[in-house]
Amino acid sequence: MKITANEIKPGMIIEHKNDLWNVLKTQHVKPGKGGAFNQVELKSVIKGTKLNERFRSSENVEKAEVDEKKFNFLYSDDKFSYFMDNVSFEQISMLNKLIGDKFKLLKENLEVTISMLEEKPLSIELPKNINCIVESTDAVVKGQTAASSYKPAKLDNGLTISVPPFIESGDKIVIDSRNLEYVKKNS
Repeated sequence: MKITANEIKPGMIIEHKNDLWNVLKTQHVKPGKGGAFNQVELKSVIKGTKLNERFRSSENVEKAEVDEKKFNFLYSDDKFSYFMDNVSFEQISMLNKLIGDKFKLLKENLEVTISMLEEKPLSIELPKNINCIVESTDAVVKGQTAASSYKPAKLDNGLTISVPPFIESGDKIVIDSRNLEYVKKNS
């Protein structure tokens, strides 16, 4: 299915240069001179290589025809993560390296959407917001300027992200699964 370059979003799978590519990041750029374009970071589904590509806004791109199914995360081991189909209760496995950084956000019974091509899992999409607990964070330094007010925090899943100064160890927070950034504090 043909789509314009402006419609490319993270998580999509596109056909480009005789390969299937998972879209990691997109940035729409409108320079002062010349036409607008979409700067896209891609990762090959088959080879695992990365590519940065620039698509003009007027360009058409082939979106891969993939099936998207809802699954619940069950568990993971050293190499694979295992999921169960919500309808048929069929179980599938997916390589942890295909999941990438999102692997650390997986929790038991978390509902995810998996893109599949010919019954083979290609990519995973997590819910936009994920609940986490702050395991440890630095104390606030008095007199710290507002410009550098974010501080590092280690989460219960092993990720380290930047959080506002009022967040303390043990706080429950919500992070954005797409860019692994702080969203809000849970009460």
